[in-house]
Amino acid sequence: MTSKIITLHDKAEIFSYLNRNPALHVYSIGDLDDFYFPHTIWYAKVVDGSISALILNYIGMNPPTIISFTDTDRDETISLIEGIKPLLPKEFNAHFSPGLIDVIGREKINKDYGTHFRMVLKKAPNEINNPGFQVRIVTKTDLPEITAFYEINYPDNWFDPRMLETGKFYGCFDNGRLVGIAGIHVYSPQYKVAAAGSISTAVTHRGRSICKILTSALSKDLLKTVDVIGLNVNSYNEPAIRAYKAVGFEIYSEYEEYLVKL
Repeated sequence: MTSKIITLHDKAEIFSYLNRNPALHVYSIGDLDDFYFPHTIWYAKVVDGSISALILNYIGMNPPTIISFTDTDRDETISLIEGIKPLLPKEFNAHFSPGLIDVIGREKINKDYGTHFRMVLKKAPNEINNPGFQVRIVTKTDLPEITAFYEINYPDNWFDPRMLETGKFYGCFDNGRLVGIAGIHVYSPQYKVAAAGSISTAVTHRGRSICKILTSALSKDLLKTVDVIGLNVNSYNEPAIRAYKAVGFEIYSEYEEYLVKL
């Protein structure tokens, strides 16, 4: 048996491995799209010519994000993390399946963002009653209002204005004022996956079903071109989890988020 650790560049080879479990790997699959792929580095452990573990370094943000989710490949993934330690950036966000951070060392954790759930929608979203809010796609024309909205209502949100180019960001307006927004972190019609994100309701309008209204509208649109929609949510955010369940999302797996400094 021969094994080696390599950097992969072949999309078809990467996709073949990730597509064994598209719900678990929805973000990584989405990053194969041409819109995101130039910002990715893929590390693989290869045994007798076949991928046995795969890790993504997404460098399209600062600090970068290392994504390592496991199902049946946990031991091989641990081996891969050990092998790429010298290649890891000095600071990164880690999105790891539970316990994998121990391979890096818990003393390297700078911030612990807690346990998160991966939730998945595989069917038509449930209809949500809209009491009269205006819901429409928002674009770069709306960017100043969107930026101000996040600064007030979701200051820790990761939002890349480039995502507006996908046409998959929805805003909710009350008397012309933006009071809610839902969009995507990744979206790939080619690979049939999307990850919803940057979802927030104005503090003045919480408890009025805006999250559910927007997530349902966005999901209905996305399912015209993809088969699997995922999203990540902090496990302590019970109101958001209830809202996503009301739309039809189900908890699929859990993972841990950290800021790591080596």
